[in-house]
Amino acid sequence: METFAAAAPAGNFFPSLLFLACGTLVAALLGAAHRLGLFYQLMHKVDKASIQHGGEKVAAVLRAHGVRFLFTLVGGHISPLLVACEKLGIRVVDTRHEVTAVFAADAVARLTGMVGVATVTAGPGLTNTVTAMKNAQIAQSPVLLLGGAASMLLQNRGALQAIDQMSLFRPLCKFCASVRRVRDIVPTLRAAMAAAQSGTPGPVFVELPIDVLYPYFMVQKEVVPANPPKDLMGRLVSWYLENYLANLFAGAWEPQPEGPLPLDIPQASSQQVQRCMEILSRAKRPLIVLGSQALLPPTPADKLRAAVETLGIPCFLGGMARGLLGRNHPLHIQQSRSAALKKADVVLLAGAVCDFRLSYGRVLSRSSKIIIVNRNRKEMLLNSDMFWKPQEAVQGDVGSFVVRLAEGLKGQTWASDWTEELRQADRQKEQAFREKGYMPVAQHLNPVWVLQLVEETLPDNSILVVDGGDFVGTAAHLVRPRGPLSWLDPGAFGTLGVGAGFALGAKLCRPDAEVWCLFGDGAFGYSLIEFDTFVRHKIPVIALIGNDAGWTQISREQVPSLGSNVACDLAYTDYHRAAMGLGAQGLLLSREKEDQVVEVLRDAQQQCRGGHPVVVNILIGRTDFRDGSIAV
Repeated sequence: METFAAAAPAGNFFPSLLFLACGTLVAALLGAAHRLGLFYQLMHKVDKASIQHGGEKVAAVLRAHGVRFLFTLVGGHISPLLVACEKLGIRVVDTRHEVTAVFAADAVARLTGMVGVATVTAGPGLTNTVTAMKNAQIAQSPVLLLGGAASMLLQNRGALQAIDQMSLFRPLCKFCASVRRVRDIVPTLRAAMAAAQSGTPGPVFVELPIDVLYPYFMVQKEVVPANPPKDLMGRLVSWYLENYLANLFAGAWEPQPEGPLPLDIPQASSQQVQRCMEILSRAKRPLIVLGSQALLPPTPADKLRAAVETLGIPCFLGGMARGLLGRNHPLHIQQSRSAALKKADVVLLAGAVCDFRLSYGRVLSRSSKIIIVNRNRKEMLLNSDMFWKPQEAVQGDVGSFVVRLAEGLKGQTWASDWTEELRQADRQKEQAFREKGYMPVAQHLNPVWVLQLVEETLPDNSILVVDGGDFVGTAAHLVRPRGPLSWLDPGAFGTLGVGAGFALGAKLCRPDAEVWCLFGDGAFGYSLIEFDTFVRHKIPVIALIGNDAGWTQISREQVPSLGSNVACDLAYTDYHRAAMGLGAQGLLLSREKEDQVVEVLRDAQQQCRGGHPVVVNILIGRTDFRDGSIAV
């Protein structure tokens, strides 16, 4: 039998092997040439005389996307883009901590529906933003963080503040990219901005190494040695560095489109809307729970409000949906949500999620028909494998869905006794709160009474920023936002320290609004230094600190269960004096001024309207809503 060796003469094997080796070598050389940018440099030249820099490209893209504010804490890695943004009319606002810059960008994103932008320097500058970026991720805020970085040539070589930043931010962001050439700045930023707003919104991160931001002549001075070695290895290194520089700047200043890319926003199908209409049309006790997603673009808040009023279904409002219906709307139910959900026969969860806020779905009755709509499928079906089941699960934009639902159900009415039953429960709870406001305290002020006076004092153009535990938890029951997009809280992450950043972003977005920040004394510790920022940038806000000298929300559980108040005690600190030391106005409310609470609040308003940030330090007793008591 003829063997394989006989069928394939040995003389033919070596040419084939040689051809394969040559082909592999050619492919490797072509690949190396491509990676080194040699082919691109044949068609695109380097303008060595140009004094332009990459920061100008960044600023141009931000301006083309309508960005008005850039929040930062300055660092040498990012100086070119700060200077360029200032020249293009983008207001650069520098804070005293990087986390505040990102919180401010988050507030801008929530209130405008556009991408909020912050930039910080490399290494510790970026690590300081991690909490705020995680908060934005969970709150689904479209935030763009621009991070400085060491030169690409020096990464992994022990450069100052050089760490693996991409690995740090990939778990936190929808989109992460590191720009490697100046010509890539514009397309990368456009893609990042689109990703932040498409689908389920969220934060994005773009790393900008120092050598893509500075002009050619400065980078050349740092990269290419003035007197290169003459030996072979020295010549090779010099050629590599010169080619690196050429590839970095090749085609850098050629015109590129800078404006926004199309967004991908999921929409419910007509069949899904129709099925939900049929379910709701047969309901006797329908109920809506609106969450933050309902306020996302493209549906304006006034159009969403009109749709909710057209539906005529009682609703609970949470997150950014607070205030959608104004202060005292007959459809807005505010108390006893769990009991109402148990009684409803159809529940529409419009942007609301069955996480801890809805007891993981356990507050929903198994006999109720549940319609849930959310842009994010995973979030939409959270815990549906255990505690609840949706009748209809619709992945799509919440605001658009509610508007289409209202259009289809126009003229549909539901029994008024259901809404009246819920409102009666509201009135009973509100009466109980009023009674707590009159309870005597051993010392200091009754916080319920103080917050009731705050509620009476707030103007119609106010924006409420809340940051704290006990004091803020009490305020959530008593203080009502006056209109849509006028309430800012951290969201489901429960982050302390958002107050100053949120207030900063809110006041810049809505300069005609009166921004009121409600702080717990523990939470205020994070924000105090930013009153220097408010003073320097002439940003007047009012901060009310519920000062009960402790981490009371923790203490209330820790002491009964573990028998110790360790680490829960604070002091009745003179926060108003500390703020005065930073140039702000400071006021004190104590038992001695019990009959002047309204006058002090009015004084704070006048100071704020005169252009001054104000801190009102309110000494209060401690509350416990579980049994209605108010203690020292």
